[in-house]
Amino acid sequence: MLKTPIARGVALATLGATLAIPSMAQAEFIKDSKANLELRNFYYNNDLRDPVSSTVNGQSKQEEWAQGFLLRYESGFTEGTVGFGLDAMGLLGVKLDGGGGSGGTGLLPADLSSVNAAQGKAGSQDNYSHITYAAKARVSKSTLKVGDLQLKNMAIASSDSRLLPQTFQGGQITSLEVDNLTLDAGYLNRVNNRDSTNNQDIILSNVSGSNVSGIRMDSGRSNLTDDFRYLGGSYKVIDNLTASYYYSKLEEMYKQHSFNLVHVLPLADKQSLKTDVRYARSKDDGSTNVDNKAFGAMATYSLSGHSFGLGYQEMSGDTGFAYVGGTDPFLVNYVQVGHYGNRDEKSWQARYDFNFASVGIPGLTFMTRYVTGDNIERGAGVSEGKEWERNTDVAYVFQDGALKNLGVRWRNATMRSNFTRDIDQNRLIVSYTLPLL
Repeated sequence: MLKTPIARGVALATLGATLAIPSMAQAEFIKDSKANLELRNFYYNNDLRDPVSSTVNGQSKQEEWAQGFLLRYESGFTEGTVGFGLDAMGLLGVKLDGGGGSGGTGLLPADLSSVNAAQGKAGSQDNYSHITYAAKARVSKSTLKVGDLQLKNMAIASSDSRLLPQTFQGGQITSLEVDNLTLDAGYLNRVNNRDSTNNQDIILSNVSGSNVSGIRMDSGRSNLTDDFRYLGGSYKVIDNLTASYYYSKLEEMYKQHSFNLVHVLPLADKQSLKTDVRYARSKDDGSTNVDNKAFGAMATYSLSGHSFGLGYQEMSGDTGFAYVGGTDPFLVNYVQVGHYGNRDEKSWQARYDFNFASVGIPGLTFMTRYVTGDNIERGAGVSEGKEWERNTDVAYVFQDGALKNLGVRWRNATMRSNFTRDIDQNRLIVSYTLPLL
C-alpha cells in the first residue's frame, strides 16, 4: 500500500492529471486498460521429517490450505507527450484449513495469539488483504512507475511462489530508447511480503544461523534497512546472444555486481543448445562481512518436446551469497527449497523437461531435477556441509471446454542435509484467470 507522502502525492497528482485531461485525451488510457481476476487455490505440506521432541521449535510439520483472490488492473496511458496511467491490485487470502499448530508455510500471516509457546507450534490468521497502487508516466519509450511494484531482474526478483505475491514500495524507470538495449533503475524503501498485509523494512537474507552462509552483522546492527538501489540493463548483441549487467546496493549490507550471458545456438530442426552463464561479486557496505563470488552456468539441449539440462554453481570468498530477504536470488541452482549459495559451496544440477504438446497433448508439462551440493564451510573443527534436493513438477492447463484456462500444478520436493532439517514437501496449486477488460 502507498504509505509515504511522496508516493501518495505522485498517485494523487497522476489521478488528478488524468481527470483534468479532456475525454479525447483519455481514449488510450481506457482503450488500453487491462483487468483480470486470478483465483489461486494453494495447498502446502512441509514435512520436516523429525519427531517433535527432537526439533528446535517443536514443530515437525507445516501444513496449510488457502484460497487467494488477485484482482489486477493495468491502465493504458493518456495521450500527449507525457502519458499518465495507474496500476492497481486487490489481494485477498482466505484460510481453508491448517495453521492450528502447523502454520509457517508462507501462505498466511502468523497468528501470534494462537502460538503454543510451550511447544512452539505456529498458528495463522483466518484471512488477510491489501490493495497496491502504482502511478506511472511514459515519455517516448521510457516509463516511470512509483508506488507498489513487482520486480524481476538480476538485482531483485519479487517472489510469487505462495498464495499472494511479494511487492516493494518505491520507484522504477525502464528505458527502451536504444534498439536492442533495455535500461532499468530503481529505488526501494519498503517491502510487503507474501504473507503480510503491510509494508515493512527490507531484510538481508542468508544471515548465518547454522554457520553455513558465514554472513554476520556488526555488533548491535540489525539486518533491516529502508534503502535498496539498483541500476542495470540488458543488450541483445546478436539475435541469439544477450548480455546483461546490474549493480545493486542494500544500504549498509552489501554492494553487488551481477553479470549474465545467454546464448541460444540452433542445431537442426527442433534442436537447440542454450547456455546461461552468471557471475556475481558481492562485498559488504559497512555493517556486514559480506564477501562472495558466485559463478553459475547452465547448458540446456532441446530436442522437439524434450529438454536436458546440466548446471554447475560455485561459491567462493569469506561468505555465502547475499540477497534481499524473501526474493528469488539470481542463482542457477536456486530451486524449490534450496539456493545452494552457502559459503564455499559447489553444486551440480541435472534437469529434464518434457512438453507433451509435441505428442499431441497441449497444456501438459513435466519437469524433474536433482541438485547436489558439498564443500560447505561450517566453521573450524566441523565437517563440511552437504545437501541434495530432488524436485518434480507436473502441470496441466485445460485448453478448451468449460474448464478452459484452468491450471493444475503439483510440485514435489525431497531435501536432505547434514546441517539443517530434512524436508519432504508437496504443493498443489489450482488457478484460474478470468479476463475482465
